[in-house]
Amino acid sequence: RRPGTSPSRHDAYMISAAAASARVIASAPVASLRAAKPARASAPLRVSPRSPSRGRAIATRASENELMEQLMAMLNGGGAKSALIDEKDALPGRKEEMKVTNKHYVLGNPIKEPFPDNLETCVFATGCFWGTEKMFWRVPGVYSTSVGYCSGHTQNPTYEEVCSGRTAHTEAVQVAWDPKIVSFADLLAMHWTCHDPTQGMRQGNDSGTQYRSGIYCSTAKQLEVAKDSAKAYAAALEAAGRSGKITSDLIGPEGNTVYYFAEDYHQQYLAKPNARPYCSAQPTGVPVPETWLKANGAKLSAGYWAKYGPRPGCTIQVANEPVPLEEAMKA
Repeated sequence: RRPGTSPSRHDAYMISAAAASARVIASAPVASLRAAKPARASAPLRVSPRSPSRGRAIATRASENELMEQLMAMLNGGGAKSALIDEKDALPGRKEEMKVTNKHYVLGNPIKEPFPDNLETCVFATGCFWGTEKMFWRVPGVYSTSVGYCSGHTQNPTYEEVCSGRTAHTEAVQVAWDPKIVSFADLLAMHWTCHDPTQGMRQGNDSGTQYRSGIYCSTAKQLEVAKDSAKAYAAALEAAGRSGKITSDLIGPEGNTVYYFAEDYHQQYLAKPNARPYCSAQPTGVPVPETWLKANGAKLSAGYWAKYGPRPGCTIQVANEPVPLEEAMKA
């Protein structure tokens, strides 16, 4: 977290989780501490059965050290979570799939496959998936969206596991759309403009490998177009005087594009009652070149993006309802 900024969603989770962990470990019986696996291989908890008070003191010191390490990692830009964990070191996960409500809270359509045959799908990551999903479900022609965890090593991970940095997943949004109404080029325009794709393992206040940018394609053709769009947007950023290279993952079906659903409460979170209107996205304000969009079959005009596209600052202070198609075509 940068000095003077408010805590990120990840900061709030890590602080509360670390504090809770410290309280639990400090108050745990000696027998349970002996049975538990150490939190870090380099700092195991050694508890003597002959000295319960000494064991509790050691456990308390270890938990305090762990808490401080987590807090310092956040303040220093993610610490060890600024690099992807190796598959051999990742958490194992589980076979059971996440249970989610198979009806989009806003669009009313299923969020799980199989989708109608005329639809296409792709997975996008632009930081915190709450705001990412909202920006995509508002695009006319989008049939369904869902949030989940993509391109990691752990099977069916939980939110807490992903936040730990030990799964290698990024928070992502699966989008299903009707190509007769909206094109892949249009969705790429949303991807590039609703965040800053040059920030590496972070987005705004949110830091960690789970906030990296990425496009996880379902076809080789999608990957080809996505790579070309990245070149076009990199040139646009440079022409606008912005420094930094695009760091987004660009992965096709031959790579690791496995997508697991996130918990049900994360699905369409920002449209639900009492949702916290959190957004840490950093849109650059630089549009995707109109020449590139036209050359790649875009159906939405520059006027659409000027009126309905993301703005620098916060991306979520817009209506939950999708932009009506007739309004989109008039823009």
